[in-house]
Amino acid sequence: MILMGEGGVNNIRGIRRRILLGSALSLAGLRLGPVRAEGKPEKSRVILAVGGRTQLQYLPLTIADRLGFFSAEGLDIEVLDLATGVRSQQAVLEGAADVACGGFEGLISHHASRNQLQAFCLLARAPQVAFGVSTRAMPAYRRVSDLKGRKIGIMSTGSAAELVTALVLARAGLTLQDVQLVETGGVGVALQAVRAGQVDAMVHMEPVMTMLEQKGDVGIISDTRSLQGSQEVFGGIMPATCLFAPSNYLRGHPNTAQAMVNATVHALKWLQTAGPSDLIKALPETHLFGDRALYLAAFGKLRESISLDGIMPEDGVKTALRALRRRDANFKPEKIDAERLYTNEFARKAKEKFRA
Repeated sequence: MILMGEGGVNNIRGIRRRILLGSALSLAGLRLGPVRAEGKPEKSRVILAVGGRTQLQYLPLTIADRLGFFSAEGLDIEVLDLATGVRSQQAVLEGAADVACGGFEGLISHHASRNQLQAFCLLARAPQVAFGVSTRAMPAYRRVSDLKGRKIGIMSTGSAAELVTALVLARAGLTLQDVQLVETGGVGVALQAVRAGQVDAMVHMEPVMTMLEQKGDVGIISDTRSLQGSQEVFGGIMPATCLFAPSNYLRGHPNTAQAMVNATVHALKWLQTAGPSDLIKALPETHLFGDRALYLAAFGKLRESISLDGIMPEDGVKTALRALRRRDANFKPEKIDAERLYTNEFARKAKEKFRA
């Protein structure tokens, strides 16, 4: 697997943007119909955009790479590692990447765009986000309403962290306009923001939240790392991290998409039974942040939220639409063609292939 930093985007953006967006225009408004994925990948080398590859939401992809699952499917994955999941989505929209991995809720905002994005493999059944209040900045915190007027750190605008923030605030009759949102991006900046008193609360993913918890920097008030915690916030299964691509890419490269899903589902199956030592052996040291015990603790907090088979549950899509409606009164879920947001065709075939 080749890693490409953010600076590499501009080198390929101009060429790929014209090709990919041009073809997307001709397919605007078309639903992805049945595709037949047979034989070798049409394209063995795939550019995959992620937003901070050491975050645990991308663990299944890391495992698929490290254990040779991608190569076994005939794929050479080139990772475009960007600052956030929102930027990885933008990379696909601009043609700088073939496929991206990020939050499902972000796809809905582009539902009406000409370059229709479609999820084709689910990695997480919950956002894996925790909401923590700074014990230093707010030692007397008692209730959500105490956050009015305060600074809340989030991964990025448009992320699952922002959505969780909105829904938690709503419990106290607050909206995002009642607080100050501060984008913190990756691990280092997020940790510094809390410890330097730059924010009063933090809403982020793993391993950031476990790092803050273990040092006593935050007190968790809402937790979607577990299925139960996510249920409390969203009222149902909330689809989160997923593989997605323009629908015309999936239509034109069904074998490539199937190979990616096969490798990913293989990794999801492996993670269901992997022990601590298995995980540590499979991961590069750079992903462990110098603290194996902390990494395992973070993994333990979200393990049950990892998808079992890559399949998007139908009620999960309905949950996502309801959540976005609760965040934004102007959002009209009835205008969304939910079937265009995802396809389970590839995941079902992969599940059958790796059926225990």
